[in-house]
Amino acid sequence: MKERKRGRKRLGNKKRYHNIMLRFNDSEYEKLRQLCQSYNLDISQRGTISPLLRRLVLQSESGEKDMLPDTSNLAYHLNKIGNNINQLVKIAHHKNLRSPNSSLQNEIQRTNELLYSLIKIATEEKPA
Repeated sequence: MKERKRGRKRLGNKKRYHNIMLRFNDSEYEKLRQLCQSYNLDISQRGTISPLLRRLVLQSESGEKDMLPDTSNLAYHLNKIGNNINQLVKIAHHKNLRSPNSSLQNEIQRTNELLYSLIKIATEEKPA
């Protein structure tokens, strides 16, 4: 009679090398606990959740509606918009540094013209 091997079944070339860790918040964990209860599994028992999640993920077929949108193109366009905004801000700062007091210079010029006209009026009244 052949002796039966004990212990865990060997996977051979199907050994799993890739590890993924999941973290759940309280509401997500409650949903997972209810899902385990629907399959009559004890969530606190070691080695029950991984096979369940593996089966759910690998046996479900994803359709077009379940696919995530391609965000690389969106990220590219957002970066370009940010680049354009930075260029506009740089130009605005450069123009302000070139003539920060342009409106002040116009006010000074108007004030000088008014003073000049007042001096002219004052000098015209003296000789009379």
